[in-house]
Amino acid sequence: MSRFETTFAQLSAKNEGAFVPFVTLCDPTFDRSFEIICTLVDNGADALELGFPFSDPLLDGPVIQAANNRALNAGHSTEDSFKLLAKVRSKYPEIPISLLLCANLIFAKGLDNFYQRCAEVGVDAVLVADIPLLAKEDYVQAAKKHGVQPVFICPPNADAKTVQGVAENSEGYTYLVSRAGVTSAENQSHATNLDTLVEQLKAHHAPPILQGFGIAQPLQVKEALQLGAAGAISGSATVKIIERNLDNHAQCLSELGEFVRNMKAATK
Repeated sequence: MSRFETTFAQLSAKNEGAFVPFVTLCDPTFDRSFEIICTLVDNGADALELGFPFSDPLLDGPVIQAANNRALNAGHSTEDSFKLLAKVRSKYPEIPISLLLCANLIFAKGLDNFYQRCAEVGVDAVLVADIPLLAKEDYVQAAKKHGVQPVFICPPNADAKTVQGVAENSEGYTYLVSRAGVTSAENQSHATNLDTLVEQLKAHHAPPILQGFGIAQPLQVKEALQLGAAGAISGSATVKIIERNLDNHAQCLSELGEFVRNMKAATK
């Protein structure tokens, strides 16, 4: 069983949902980022979704774009992100790790080479945010060749064919987007048809569903679970804590710890 499958099975046995924070690797620096990720795991994160700093993020709202820029301005490369992943994996052998990326970043390194590096540093799954199902073949092939699980996004406006494609091609987990647009902790409106999408995904035996976009408080985690999702992903709200504490790293870690504990408590 993969780390994601193991984790979901353990949570299901305890009747708990998953809380998965997202941060950008190397934000604001390599060392601080490592401490931030350790804080997330030590305070109850069930899995990690991590981004590589990149200057052209399509889905990211201003908060995560700023995180990308901080890491890039600190001089951090894709290779630094891989080194940081290896360090995280070495400290936490069991935690599922997924990457949320755009295709250009993978393309720049070469598909085969990129997924090989993912496998070497212990990445479990990769979600390429801007690859439509129709163009998935090369990415899925390269991922599977190296034992990395491909994950796909189910958008709120998905038609029946898209839902089926997402369900049948995703491994590890399924990413259900709460609403159209870019990531944001401010915009917490959610599409009204999410329960239908969850039902349809499950009918096609999709892997466990994690709901993301606009998840910023414990109540929204509870709502995601009530819809039938297996858990929730919170990116902008997590990264915002880093952004507002750039001058006080100890305060940053303390606030992140409290945030994760509160969000995790909502899954029980």
